[in-house]
Amino acid sequence: MLEQIRKESCKKVTTKDTNGVENGFLVELYKDGPKTTVYLTAAKPGAFKGYHLHKVRASHYVCIKGKMRITVYEDSDPTSQDLASARKVEHILDASVPERLYLPNEVYIGLENIGDEEAWLINHPEPAYDPSLVDEQVDKPRGELEK
Repeated sequence: MLEQIRKESCKKVTTKDTNGVENGFLVELYKDGPKTTVYLTAAKPGAFKGYHLHKVRASHYVCIKGKMRITVYEDSDPTSQDLASARKVEHILDASVPERLYLPNEVYIGLENIGDEEAWLINHPEPAYDPSLVDEQVDKPRGELEK
């Protein structure tokens, strides 16, 4: 029985905003081979992470520390440069009120820590993050969406 116990390292990546300023980190919590099935993203107080869109993956978020505003641009055409038709919707996730937020693929997502402490979000992407899909995520500068 004891031979089944094992400890594995988890990959931790420092994250930065579009200006190269550190805004938090990401930790791969559970893996299935090369794919990440669950990860934690952390944001410093006041930090903004995003905007990004996943072509394939949906996200399942739970805030386990702090308070996060998740801004989503819904009903937008991800292939278009004109985002005027997109509808901005904000969702608040607070660790003191545990809730799950499901976000489908093909929507732009921004994460902002609106609390006074570091905030942690658990994400269970569906399907799992696959590093071989290099063009799966589309990043968009904050200023392009918040015109």
